[in-house]
Amino acid sequence: MVIKQKFAPILAGIGLAMAAGLFVQQSQAATDYNTIEPGTLTIGSDMTYPPYIYLENGQPVGFEIEFMNAVAKHMGLEPEFVDTRFAQLIVGLRSNRFDVIASLLYITPERADVIDYVPHTQTGSSILVASDSAAEPKRPEDLCGMRVSSIQGASWIPKLTKVSEEHCLPNDQQAIDIREFSTAPEATQAVLANGVDAQFADAAVAKLAVEKTGDALKITSESLIYPIAVGLGISKNQQALKEGIETAIEEMKRTGEYQDILDKYNLSKPNPQDVEAALADN
Repeated sequence: MVIKQKFAPILAGIGLAMAAGLFVQQSQAATDYNTIEPGTLTIGSDMTYPPYIYLENGQPVGFEIEFMNAVAKHMGLEPEFVDTRFAQLIVGLRSNRFDVIASLLYITPERADVIDYVPHTQTGSSILVASDSAAEPKRPEDLCGMRVSSIQGASWIPKLTKVSEEHCLPNDQQAIDIREFSTAPEATQAVLANGVDAQFADAAVAKLAVEKTGDALKITSESLIYPIAVGLGISKNQQALKEGIETAIEEMKRTGEYQDILDKYNLSKPNPQDVEAALADN
């Protein structure tokens, strides 16, 4: 609130005291959480990934936006989102461009070597093809010899590479030709343009792609592939921030906000066994 100079000095004094109190509160939050900018939670997200996070009429929307807005509120911080392509998110976190990653970040042993996680939901993957395609790949092993699009840096790429090397080639089949794209919509467009034979995508992303393209695509996998826990990414040296986010999520569970947001996006919460499995060595 701005108090103009023409008001009585006592009101100005009160206004200054209120501003000072707010400053102290923000400074305390910044001291507690050691955020890049005092009073602000800077969040790195790839805003090309509906329904998790994307731009609608120039405004960021989706699951991660709603979730992180609630987290920041409980921490007494102002959320600020930084649109960053997925493959650059961990690099950006480690170079101090943002405080936390919220962008459907799958929990994997490789990533856990360099960042910490706060688990917050669970998902899995699906296979998409064009509706008029004769191919009906139901599992990764069915992708041998196929051109497969994916968002760049996805956690399933090493798994598909392993399938290619340990299943396709030993069985006298061609390797899986994995082609990475900067965004999930670009990977989908490659299927529609016949540039690839199939797309490997997050299950919710795949479902939305079918809906948005007027059924020009179809999901051929029959169950979730590589079910996996998803978390918020935090630098390993930010223990206070990690604990603050964990506390905020516990408060969201108590108020019902947590479950409400998961229900809205048809997501489920991870259990400790899921997280342990995701972090286990291959």
